[in-house]
Amino acid sequence: MAKPQLDVIDLRILDALQGDGRMTIQDLAAKVGLTTSPCLRRVQALEEQGIIRGYVAIVDQVAVSLPISVFASVKLERQREEELDRFAAAVARWPEVMECYLMTGHRDYLLRIVVSDLGAYELFLKQKLTRLEGVSSIESSFALGQVKYSHRLPLV
Repeated sequence: MAKPQLDVIDLRILDALQGDGRMTIQDLAAKVGLTTSPCLRRVQALEEQGIIRGYVAIVDQVAVSLPISVFASVKLERQREEELDRFAAAVARWPEVMECYLMTGHRDYLLRIVVSDLGAYELFLKQKLTRLEGVSSIESSFALGQVKYSHRLPLV
């Protein structure tokens, strides 16, 4: 698949929508210097190309009683494709896992997991992560505080 060519207007649209995904098309058009119809066509094209993957509400995890963020480094017994695929498929089903990255270095995966308390993390480990075939070791680090969180890519 060819990489989409984005111009400066597309980048302005993306940047504005990252700041406020509920912005009306009229406000967006005014912000990026277009009229409504061409702005709407560009947004629809960005959606169709998969550049805009969706729109979400960003929820404060503490406010919904999920204050604990745990970063778990996971090493697999083997790094064969079938083991990697099995791990990725399992992790994709677990709602506690907010992010999962295949890594270079000493560990194979880095996961960010959110839970309500230490007991909930212990259950997650015992009932899910440690039961997954092929997991060799798990190293957990607990976040003491969040210094920065951003969902905005540095586009402009």
